[in-house]
Amino acid sequence: MKNVSFLVVMGFSFLIAHAQWQGPSVNFSHGRLKISENKRYLVFSDGTPFFYLGDTGWELFHRLTKQEAESYLEKRRSQGFTVIQAVVLAELDGLNTPNAEGNKPLLNNNPLTPDEKYFAHVDWVIRKAMEKGLFIGLLPTWGDKVDLASWGKGPLIFNKENAFLYGQWIGKRYRNFPNIIWINGGDRFGGGKNFEVFDALARGIKSVDTVHLMTFHPIGEHSSAEWFHESPWLDFNMTQTGHSQRSYAVYRWLFQPTYYKQPVKPCMDGEPRYEDHPVAWKPELFGWFDDVDVRQAAYWNLLSGACGHTYGCNSVWQFYDTGREPMGMARRSWKESLDLPGASQMIYVRKLFEKYPYTTLQPYQSLIANEYVPETDWIVAAVGKNFAFVYLPTGTTVHLKTNLLPWTGSKASWYNPRNGEMKEIEYFTHTENKTFTPPSSGRGNDWILILETK
Repeated sequence: MKNVSFLVVMGFSFLIAHAQWQGPSVNFSHGRLKISENKRYLVFSDGTPFFYLGDTGWELFHRLTKQEAESYLEKRRSQGFTVIQAVVLAELDGLNTPNAEGNKPLLNNNPLTPDEKYFAHVDWVIRKAMEKGLFIGLLPTWGDKVDLASWGKGPLIFNKENAFLYGQWIGKRYRNFPNIIWINGGDRFGGGKNFEVFDALARGIKSVDTVHLMTFHPIGEHSSAEWFHESPWLDFNMTQTGHSQRSYAVYRWLFQPTYYKQPVKPCMDGEPRYEDHPVAWKPELFGWFDDVDVRQAAYWNLLSGACGHTYGCNSVWQFYDTGREPMGMARRSWKESLDLPGASQMIYVRKLFEKYPYTTLQPYQSLIANEYVPETDWIVAAVGKNFAFVYLPTGTTVHLKTNLLPWTGSKASWYNPRNGEMKEIEYFTHTENKTFTPPSSGRGNDWILILETK
Protein backbone atom coordinates (compact mmCIF):
# COMPACT_ATOMS: atom_id res chain seq x y z
CA MET A 1 0.00 0.00 0.00
CA LYS A 2 2.87 2.34 0.82
CA ASN A 3 4.36 1.70 -2.62
CA VAL A 4 1.05 2.56 -4.32
CA SER A 5 0.81 5.81 -2.33
CA PHE A 6 4.38 6.66 -3.25
CA LEU A 7 3.68 6.17 -6.95
CA VAL A 8 0.55 8.30 -6.76
CA VAL A 9 2.42 11.10 -5.01
CA MET A 10 5.32 10.91 -7.44
CA GLY A 11 2.95 10.92 -10.39
CA PHE A 12 1.14 13.95 -9.03
CA SER A 13 4.42 15.79 -8.45
CA PHE A 14 5.52 15.04 -12.02
CA LEU A 15 2.29 16.49 -13.39
CA ILE A 16 2.64 19.59 -11.24
CA ALA A 17 6.26 20.08 -12.36
CA HIS A 18 5.19 20.02 -16.00
CA ALA A 19 2.05 22.15 -15.86
CA GLN A 20 0.72 23.21 -19.26
CA TRP A 21 -1.22 26.31 -20.19
CA GLN A 22 -4.48 25.34 -21.86
CA GLY A 23 -5.62 27.25 -24.97
CA PRO A 24 -4.37 30.61 -26.25
CA SER A 25 -2.14 32.34 -23.73
CA VAL A 26 -3.98 35.66 -24.08
CA ASN A 27 -7.53 36.44 -25.20
CA PHE A 28 -7.28 39.42 -27.56
CA SER A 29 -11.05 39.95 -27.48
CA HIS A 30 -10.50 42.01 -24.31
CA GLY A 31 -9.28 44.82 -26.57
CA ARG A 32 -6.06 46.79 -26.80
CA LEU A 33 -3.64 47.27 -23.93
CA LYS A 34 -3.67 50.43 -21.86
CA ILE A 35 -2.35 51.69 -18.54
CA SER A 36 -4.44 50.91 -15.45
CA GLU A 37 -6.22 53.67 -13.54
CA ASN A 38 -3.66 53.51 -10.72
CA LYS A 39 -0.88 53.96 -13.35
CA ARG A 40 0.97 50.90 -12.07
CA TYR A 41 -0.16 48.03 -14.30
CA LEU A 42 -1.17 47.04 -17.83
CA VAL A 43 -4.79 46.16 -18.55
CA PHE A 44 -6.96 45.56 -21.58
CA SER A 45 -9.42 48.21 -22.74
CA ASP A 46 -12.28 46.36 -21.03
CA GLY A 47 -10.39 46.53 -17.71
CA THR A 48 -9.15 42.92 -17.65
CA PRO A 49 -5.64 42.76 -16.15
CA PHE A 50 -2.80 41.76 -18.47
CA PHE A 51 0.06 39.84 -16.89
CA TYR A 52 3.23 40.54 -18.85
CA LEU A 53 5.29 37.34 -18.66
CA GLY A 54 7.96 37.68 -21.30
CA ASP A 55 10.66 35.56 -22.85
CA THR A 56 13.65 36.99 -24.70
CA GLY A 57 13.62 35.43 -28.15
CA TRP A 58 15.73 38.24 -29.59
CA GLU A 59 16.84 36.33 -32.73
CA LEU A 60 13.42 34.84 -33.50
CA PHE A 61 12.94 36.55 -36.88
CA HIS A 62 16.56 36.20 -37.91
CA ARG A 63 17.66 32.65 -37.11
CA LEU A 64 14.59 30.39 -37.11
CA THR A 65 12.75 28.74 -39.97
CA LYS A 66 8.97 28.93 -39.97
CA GLN A 67 8.76 25.41 -38.57
CA GLU A 68 11.25 26.20 -35.80
CA ALA A 69 9.51 29.49 -35.00
CA GLU A 70 6.15 27.78 -34.63
CA SER A 71 7.68 25.08 -32.43
CA TYR A 72 9.30 27.69 -30.18
CA LEU A 73 6.12 29.79 -29.93
CA GLU A 74 4.05 26.71 -29.11
CA LYS A 75 6.43 25.70 -26.33
CA ARG A 76 6.33 29.13 -24.74
CA ARG A 77 2.52 29.25 -25.07
CA SER A 78 2.26 25.91 -23.28
CA GLN A 79 4.52 27.26 -20.51
CA GLY A 80 2.21 30.22 -19.91
CA PHE A 81 4.30 33.04 -21.38
CA THR A 82 2.33 36.00 -22.71
CA VAL A 83 5.00 38.08 -24.51
CA ILE A 84 7.92 37.17 -26.77
CA GLN A 85 10.53 39.92 -27.05
CA ALA A 86 12.11 39.82 -30.53
CA VAL A 87 14.17 42.13 -32.74
CA VAL A 88 13.46 43.04 -36.37
CA LEU A 89 16.98 44.25 -37.26
CA ALA A 90 18.70 41.59 -35.19
CA GLU A 91 21.74 41.75 -32.94
CA LEU A 92 23.87 38.93 -34.37
CA ASP A 93 24.97 40.51 -37.65
CA GLY A 94 21.32 40.99 -38.44
CA LEU A 95 21.90 43.22 -41.46
CA ASN A 96 24.51 41.23 -43.36
CA THR A 97 23.76 37.64 -42.40
CA PRO A 98 20.52 36.52 -44.09
CA ASN A 99 17.63 35.01 -42.15
CA ALA A 100 16.77 31.30 -42.33
CA GLU A 101 15.04 31.88 -45.68
CA GLY A 102 18.06 33.61 -47.20
CA ASN A 103 16.78 37.20 -47.00
CA LYS A 104 18.27 40.33 -45.47
CA PRO A 105 16.04 43.01 -43.93
CA LEU A 106 17.26 46.06 -45.85
CA LEU A 107 18.41 46.75 -49.39
CA ASN A 108 21.94 48.20 -49.26
CA ASN A 109 21.57 48.44 -45.45
CA ASN A 110 19.33 51.44 -45.92
CA PRO A 111 16.51 51.64 -43.35
CA LEU A 112 14.38 53.45 -45.93
CA THR A 113 14.49 50.53 -48.37
CA PRO A 114 13.23 47.46 -46.45
CA ASP A 115 13.19 44.10 -48.21
CA GLU A 116 9.61 42.87 -48.56
CA LYS A 117 10.61 39.20 -48.51
CA TYR A 118 12.28 39.53 -45.11
CA PHE A 119 9.37 41.44 -43.62
CA ALA A 120 6.85 38.99 -45.02
CA HIS A 121 8.55 36.40 -42.81
CA VAL A 122 8.33 38.75 -39.81
CA ASP A 123 4.61 39.20 -40.56
CA TRP A 124 4.13 35.42 -40.65
CA VAL A 125 5.81 34.90 -37.27
CA ILE A 126 3.81 37.69 -35.62
CA ARG A 127 0.55 36.26 -36.97
CA LYS A 128 1.52 32.79 -35.77
CA ALA A 129 2.17 34.25 -32.32
CA MET A 130 -1.26 35.93 -32.46
CA GLU A 131 -2.92 32.57 -33.19
CA LYS A 132 -1.35 31.25 -30.00
CA GLY A 133 -2.41 34.23 -27.91
CA LEU A 134 1.09 35.69 -27.64
CA PHE A 135 2.10 39.32 -27.79
CA ILE A 136 5.31 40.23 -29.57
CA GLY A 137 7.46 42.77 -27.75
CA LEU A 138 8.75 44.19 -31.02
CA LEU A 139 12.12 45.93 -31.17
CA PRO A 140 12.45 47.79 -34.51
CA THR A 141 16.24 47.49 -34.27
CA TRP A 142 19.00 46.35 -31.95
CA GLY A 143 21.06 49.17 -30.50
CA ASP A 144 24.25 48.43 -32.43
CA LYS A 145 22.66 50.00 -35.52
CA VAL A 146 22.55 53.27 -33.53
CA ASP A 147 25.62 53.04 -31.29
CA LEU A 148 28.73 50.84 -31.54
CA ALA A 149 30.46 52.30 -28.50
CA SER A 150 29.60 49.27 -26.36
CA TRP A 151 29.78 46.23 -28.65
CA GLY A 152 28.20 44.69 -31.73
CA LYS A 153 28.81 44.43 -35.45
CA GLY A 154 26.44 47.14 -36.59
CA PRO A 155 26.88 48.70 -39.06
CA LEU A 156 25.70 52.11 -37.91
CA ILE A 157 22.81 53.03 -40.18
CA PHE A 158 20.56 55.40 -38.22
CA ASN A 159 20.42 59.14 -37.72
CA LYS A 160 17.51 61.15 -36.38
CA GLU A 161 16.12 61.83 -39.86
CA ASN A 162 15.98 58.28 -41.20
CA ALA A 163 15.07 56.85 -37.77
CA PHE A 164 11.85 58.91 -37.81
CA LEU A 165 10.98 57.74 -41.32
CA TYR A 166 11.80 54.10 -40.55
CA GLY A 167 9.63 54.45 -37.45
CA GLN A 168 6.74 55.70 -39.56
CA TRP A 169 7.15 52.84 -42.02
CA ILE A 170 7.33 50.05 -39.46
CA GLY A 171 4.66 51.65 -37.29
CA LYS A 172 2.26 51.76 -40.21
CA ARG A 173 3.03 48.15 -41.15
CA TYR A 174 2.18 46.74 -37.72
CA ARG A 175 -0.36 49.18 -36.28
CA ASN A 176 -3.28 46.88 -37.13
CA PHE A 177 -1.76 43.78 -35.54
CA PRO A 178 -3.47 43.29 -32.16
CA ASN A 179 -0.49 41.58 -30.53
CA ILE A 180 2.22 44.27 -30.66
CA ILE A 181 4.01 45.97 -27.77
CA TRP A 182 6.71 48.33 -29.03
CA ILE A 183 10.12 48.12 -27.38
CA ASN A 184 12.45 50.92 -28.46
CA GLY A 185 16.17 50.77 -27.72
CA GLY A 186 17.97 47.45 -27.79
CA ASP A 187 20.52 47.16 -24.96
CA ARG A 188 21.91 50.68 -25.26
CA PHE A 189 22.27 53.95 -23.40
CA GLY A 190 19.52 56.39 -24.25
CA GLY A 191 21.52 59.53 -23.54
CA GLY A 192 23.98 61.67 -25.48
CA LYS A 193 23.83 61.35 -29.26
CA ASN A 194 21.65 58.25 -28.91
CA PHE A 195 18.80 60.24 -27.42
CA GLU A 196 17.82 62.05 -30.60
CA VAL A 197 17.89 58.85 -32.68
CA PHE A 198 15.83 56.70 -30.32
CA ASP A 199 13.47 59.61 -29.67
CA ALA A 200 12.99 60.14 -33.42
CA LEU A 201 12.35 56.42 -33.96
CA ALA A 202 9.71 56.41 -31.22
CA ARG A 203 8.04 59.57 -32.48
CA GLY A 204 7.97 58.14 -35.98
CA ILE A 205 6.14 55.03 -34.78
CA LYS A 206 3.74 56.96 -32.57
CA SER A 207 2.93 59.40 -35.38
CA VAL A 208 1.14 56.57 -37.19
CA ASP A 209 0.35 54.13 -34.38
CA THR A 210 -1.39 55.52 -31.31
CA VAL A 211 -2.88 52.13 -30.40
CA HIS A 212 0.05 50.09 -29.10
CA LEU A 213 2.01 50.69 -25.91
CA MET A 214 5.73 51.45 -26.01
CA THR A 215 8.71 51.10 -23.67
CA PHE A 216 12.52 51.27 -23.98
CA HIS A 217 15.02 48.42 -23.42
CA PRO A 218 18.16 49.93 -21.82
CA ILE A 219 21.72 48.74 -21.39
CA GLY A 220 22.49 46.51 -18.40
CA GLU A 221 21.98 47.92 -14.89
CA HIS A 222 20.14 50.96 -16.22
CA SER A 223 16.55 52.10 -16.60
CA SER A 224 14.58 53.72 -19.41
CA ALA A 225 13.51 56.31 -16.83
CA GLU A 226 17.02 57.78 -16.84
CA TRP A 227 16.46 59.34 -20.26
CA PHE A 228 12.85 59.00 -21.39
CA HIS A 229 10.59 59.02 -18.34
CA GLU A 230 8.86 62.24 -19.36
CA SER A 231 8.79 61.46 -23.08
CA PRO A 232 5.16 61.27 -24.19
CA TRP A 233 5.82 58.11 -26.20
CA LEU A 234 7.10 56.11 -23.18
CA ASP A 235 4.05 54.36 -21.74
CA PHE A 236 5.89 52.22 -19.20
CA ASN A 237 9.45 51.89 -17.96
CA MET A 238 11.81 48.97 -18.37
CA THR A 239 14.94 48.22 -16.38
CA GLN A 240 17.69 45.72 -17.14
CA THR A 241 19.07 44.29 -13.89
CA GLY A 242 21.40 42.24 -16.08
CA HIS A 243 23.63 39.22 -15.62
CA SER A 244 26.04 40.07 -12.83
CA GLN A 245 23.97 40.63 -9.67
CA ARG A 246 22.82 37.88 -7.31
CA SER A 247 21.37 39.99 -4.50
CA TYR A 248 18.39 42.27 -4.00
CA ALA A 249 20.70 45.30 -4.01
CA VAL A 250 20.22 45.91 -7.75
CA TYR A 251 16.48 46.28 -7.22
CA ARG A 252 17.13 48.74 -4.42
CA TRP A 253 19.34 51.08 -6.42
CA LEU A 254 17.90 50.53 -9.91
CA PHE A 255 14.30 49.33 -9.82
CA GLN A 256 12.97 51.20 -6.77
CA PRO A 257 14.00 54.69 -8.03
CA THR A 258 12.20 53.87 -11.30
CA TYR A 259 9.09 52.73 -9.44
CA TYR A 260 8.87 55.87 -7.30
CA LYS A 261 9.71 58.33 -10.07
CA GLN A 262 7.10 60.98 -10.88
CA PRO A 263 4.87 61.10 -12.81
CA VAL A 264 3.88 57.53 -11.97
CA LYS A 265 4.36 55.00 -14.78
CA PRO A 266 4.29 51.19 -14.75
CA CYS A 267 7.72 49.58 -14.70
CA MET A 268 9.24 46.12 -14.96
CA ASP A 269 12.51 44.24 -15.32
CA GLY A 270 12.85 43.50 -19.04
CA GLU A 271 16.17 41.64 -18.84
CA PRO A 272 17.16 40.00 -15.56
CA ARG A 273 19.69 37.22 -14.97
CA TYR A 274 19.26 34.59 -17.68
CA GLU A 275 18.95 30.91 -16.86
CA ASP A 276 22.17 29.03 -17.75
CA HIS A 277 24.13 32.27 -18.12
CA PRO A 278 27.57 32.54 -16.48
CA VAL A 279 27.33 34.84 -13.47
CA ALA A 280 29.12 38.08 -14.39
CA TRP A 281 30.57 36.13 -17.36
CA LYS A 282 32.97 34.39 -14.93
CA PRO A 283 31.67 30.84 -14.38
CA GLU A 284 35.02 29.70 -13.03
CA LEU A 285 34.51 32.08 -10.09
CA PHE A 286 30.75 32.44 -9.64
CA GLY A 287 29.10 29.56 -11.49
CA TRP A 288 25.96 29.76 -13.61
CA PHE A 289 22.53 31.24 -13.01
CA ASP A 290 19.95 28.49 -12.53
CA ASP A 291 16.24 28.09 -11.79
CA VAL A 292 16.77 29.34 -8.23
CA ASP A 293 18.17 32.59 -9.56
CA VAL A 294 15.45 33.16 -12.13
CA ARG A 295 12.69 32.53 -9.57
CA GLN A 296 14.27 35.01 -7.18
CA ALA A 297 14.50 37.62 -9.92
CA ALA A 298 10.85 37.14 -10.84
CA TYR A 299 9.42 37.45 -7.34
CA TRP A 300 11.81 40.18 -6.22
CA ASN A 301 10.79 42.18 -9.30
CA LEU A 302 7.05 41.64 -9.04
CA LEU A 303 6.74 42.20 -5.29
CA SER A 304 8.79 45.39 -5.64
CA GLY A 305 5.91 46.79 -7.71
CA ALA A 306 6.58 45.61 -11.28
CA CYS A 307 3.75 45.41 -13.82
CA GLY A 308 5.25 42.22 -15.27
CA HIS A 309 8.43 40.25 -15.67
CA THR A 310 10.68 38.89 -18.42
CA TYR A 311 12.40 35.53 -18.18
CA GLY A 312 15.43 34.78 -20.34
CA CYS A 313 17.66 31.84 -21.20
CA ASN A 314 21.21 32.19 -22.44
CA SER A 315 20.87 29.68 -25.30
CA VAL A 316 17.32 30.57 -26.26
CA TRP A 317 17.64 34.31 -26.87
CA GLN A 318 20.30 33.59 -29.52
CA PHE A 319 18.83 30.23 -30.63
CA TYR A 320 22.24 28.68 -30.23
CA ASP A 321 22.86 25.35 -31.97
CA THR A 322 25.66 23.28 -33.44
CA GLY A 323 27.63 25.23 -36.01
CA ARG A 324 26.85 28.64 -34.53
CA GLU A 325 29.25 30.76 -32.53
CA PRO A 326 28.13 30.65 -28.88
CA MET A 327 27.45 34.06 -27.37
CA GLY A 328 27.72 34.51 -23.61
CA MET A 329 29.34 31.07 -23.32
CA ALA A 330 26.16 29.26 -24.37
CA ARG A 331 26.61 25.55 -23.68
CA ARG A 332 23.32 23.87 -24.68
CA SER A 333 21.20 23.89 -27.81
CA TRP A 334 18.18 26.18 -27.71
CA LYS A 335 15.79 23.28 -28.20
CA GLU A 336 17.16 21.45 -25.17
CA SER A 337 17.12 24.66 -23.15
CA LEU A 338 13.40 25.29 -23.66
CA ASP A 339 12.69 22.77 -20.91
CA LEU A 340 15.13 24.05 -18.29
CA PRO A 341 13.49 24.09 -14.83
CA GLY A 342 13.25 27.87 -14.52
CA ALA A 343 11.32 28.20 -17.78
CA SER A 344 8.83 25.54 -16.70
CA GLN A 345 8.36 27.23 -13.32
CA MET A 346 7.40 30.63 -14.71
CA ILE A 347 3.85 29.36 -15.23
CA TYR A 348 3.47 29.20 -11.43
CA VAL A 349 4.37 32.88 -11.19
CA ARG A 350 1.54 33.74 -13.54
CA LYS A 351 -0.95 31.35 -11.94
CA LEU A 352 -0.31 32.79 -8.49
CA PHE A 353 -0.70 36.42 -9.50
CA GLU A 354 -3.74 35.86 -11.68
CA LYS A 355 -5.48 34.05 -8.80
CA TYR A 356 -5.61 37.38 -6.92
CA PRO A 357 -6.43 41.01 -7.85
CA TYR A 358 -2.73 41.64 -8.39
CA THR A 359 -3.18 45.06 -9.98
CA THR A 360 -3.93 46.32 -6.46
CA LEU A 361 -0.53 45.16 -5.14
CA GLN A 362 1.87 47.70 -3.68
CA PRO A 363 5.27 47.17 -2.03
CA TYR A 364 4.88 46.98 1.76
CA GLN A 365 8.26 46.42 3.41
CA SER A 366 7.09 47.86 6.72
CA LEU A 367 5.29 44.54 7.21
CA ILE A 368 8.68 42.82 7.75
CA ALA A 369 9.94 42.91 11.35
CA ASN A 370 13.19 40.92 10.99
CA GLU A 371 16.12 42.88 12.46
CA TYR A 372 18.59 41.70 9.81
CA VAL A 373 18.32 39.86 6.49
CA PRO A 374 21.29 39.52 4.07
CA GLU A 375 20.77 41.07 0.64
CA THR A 376 21.06 37.61 -0.94
CA ASP A 377 18.17 36.36 1.23
CA TRP A 378 16.14 39.55 1.11
CA ILE A 379 12.49 39.15 2.09
CA VAL A 380 10.04 41.19 0.02
CA ALA A 381 6.43 41.96 0.90
CA ALA A 382 3.54 43.47 -1.04
CA VAL A 383 -0.07 44.09 -0.09
CA GLY A 384 -3.13 44.21 -2.32
CA LYS A 385 -6.88 44.35 -1.81
CA ASN A 386 -7.53 41.87 1.04
CA PHE A 387 -4.34 39.86 0.49
CA ALA A 388 -0.57 40.02 0.93
CA PHE A 389 2.42 38.16 -0.52
CA VAL A 390 5.71 37.71 1.35
CA TYR A 391 8.58 36.16 -0.63
CA LEU A 392 11.26 34.26 1.30
CA PRO A 393 14.03 33.41 -1.21
CA THR A 394 15.90 31.03 1.10
CA GLY A 395 13.18 29.91 3.50
CA THR A 396 14.21 32.30 6.28
CA THR A 397 11.94 32.53 9.34
CA VAL A 398 10.02 35.77 9.00
CA HIS A 399 8.57 38.05 11.65
CA LEU A 400 5.63 40.16 10.49
CA LYS A 401 3.82 43.15 11.95
CA THR A 402 0.47 41.76 10.87
CA ASN A 403 -1.35 44.47 12.82
CA LEU A 404 -0.30 46.84 10.00
CA LEU A 405 -2.50 45.00 7.51
CA PRO A 406 -5.77 46.82 6.77
CA TRP A 407 -7.94 43.91 7.99
CA THR A 408 -8.13 42.15 11.36
CA GLY A 409 -7.49 38.47 10.67
CA SER A 410 -6.01 36.26 7.94
CA LYS A 411 -5.86 32.82 6.47
CA ALA A 412 -2.16 31.98 6.01
CA SER A 413 -0.89 29.62 3.30
CA TRP A 414 2.45 28.52 1.90
CA TYR A 415 2.91 28.63 -1.88
CA ASN A 416 5.69 26.55 -3.40
CA PRO A 417 7.07 28.40 -6.46
CA ARG A 418 8.84 25.26 -7.66
CA ASN A 419 5.66 23.28 -8.33
CA GLY A 420 2.69 25.60 -7.72
CA GLU A 421 1.37 23.73 -4.69
CA MET A 422 -0.45 25.71 -2.00
CA LYS A 423 -1.02 24.56 1.58
CA GLU A 424 -3.10 26.32 4.21
CA ILE A 425 -1.39 26.83 7.57
CA GLU A 426 -3.80 28.52 9.95
CA TYR A 427 -6.32 31.25 10.60
CA PHE A 428 -5.17 33.92 13.03
CA THR A 429 -5.99 37.35 14.44
CA HIS A 430 -3.45 40.02 13.55
CA THR A 431 -0.87 40.88 16.20
CA GLU A 432 2.11 43.20 16.51
CA ASN A 433 4.57 40.38 15.78
CA LYS A 434 3.66 37.09 14.15
CA THR A 435 6.33 34.53 13.23
CA PHE A 436 6.25 32.10 10.30
CA THR A 437 8.81 29.39 9.56
CA PRO A 438 8.69 27.88 6.03
CA PRO A 439 8.56 24.11 5.48
CA SER A 440 12.23 24.09 4.37
CA SER A 441 15.18 26.46 4.19
CA GLY A 442 18.45 27.05 2.35
CA ARG A 443 19.30 27.85 -1.25
CA GLY A 444 16.61 26.57 -3.59
CA ASN A 445 13.99 26.47 -0.83
CA ASP A 446 12.11 29.66 -1.61
CA TRP A 447 8.53 30.09 -0.39
CA ILE A 448 5.73 32.60 -0.67
CA LEU A 449 3.61 33.30 2.37
CA ILE A 450 0.09 34.29 1.39
CA LEU A 451 -2.13 36.14 3.84
CA GLU A 452 -5.74 36.78 2.89
CA THR A 453 -8.87 37.92 4.68
CA LYS A 454 -10.93 35.26 6.42
